[in-house]
Amino acid sequence: MSEADYEQLLDDEVRAYIARSATFYPPGTVSLSIDEQRAVYDRMCDAFNAGRPEGVRASDLAYGNVPCRLYEGAKSSEITVIYYHGGGFVVGGLESHDDVCAEICARTGFRVVAVDYALAPEHRFPACYNDALAAYTGVRAAFTGPILLMGDSAGGNLASGITHAVRPDGRVIGQVLIYPELGADRHKGSFVEHAHAPELTAADVVAYRILRFGVADPPAGDPRYFPLQDRDLSGLPSTVILTVECDPLASNGPAYRDAVRAAGGQAEWINGKGLVHGCLRARHCSVRAGAFFDQIVDAVDALGQGRWPY
Repeated sequence: MSEADYEQLLDDEVRAYIARSATFYPPGTVSLSIDEQRAVYDRMCDAFNAGRPEGVRASDLAYGNVPCRLYEGAKSSEITVIYYHGGGFVVGGLESHDDVCAEICARTGFRVVAVDYALAPEHRFPACYNDALAAYTGVRAAFTGPILLMGDSAGGNLASGITHAVRPDGRVIGQVLIYPELGADRHKGSFVEHAHAPELTAADVVAYRILRFGVADPPAGDPRYFPLQDRDLSGLPSTVILTVECDPLASNGPAYRDAVRAAGGQAEWINGKGLVHGCLRARHCSVRAGAFFDQIVDAVDALGQGRWPY
């Protein structure tokens, strides 16, 4: 399989976004010290921060003894979205995705809870998973009504892992996973075709895995590591996976969709053409990224209301 031609796949707006992003978070940043990685990532996220929409209130508090941020809007809703941020399990936090969570709250009317789970390498697996589950348990106790789990990249892994773990209780009515790391085979598909993609390379994926687990390929069979390793995917709620074309993680989308469907579940895969990993930050400077974010919001809104428009 030959590598992709990004001169052909990317448009001028996406290339401009990549160039601006590189002024804050240049290629090879994963080789910096952990403190340096977090500092440059925070600066990049701050540079693209669009602010909170008018009418959204945010409060910092804890659920399950895990630091979280609660977003509520003018409209009241019984639906709660739990959001796990991306960042390779190494960078990011409540500030990095503040505007994203606020916009989801404003556009859907659902309350949103962002989770500030423990990061590697100081807290290696399963610390992030344990925090994600504890936060879910705390939110479940605090609010009545349906729960929707979502996250991007590393956060997509956590959202899916928690969905697998808690499916018997019936409170989770859906999951929305944005360019997630779910455990697809890293030796074929997008991992090969987009091994040197802008914003995230296959080598970056391996480096983050090593920081999270201590090894590139953890022992098989534990869905807390990678949900695709679950031996039983039956009983999962409605699932939407949104990946982007120019991303080594893109193959996770069809692999997970097919696995959920094979187990009798309802799943849809959407692949954003000509987009790169992390393009949530580009939603206000790229028409393509803006349309991709619209699809994310539409998925959250539909699943939260119990609709399946696919």
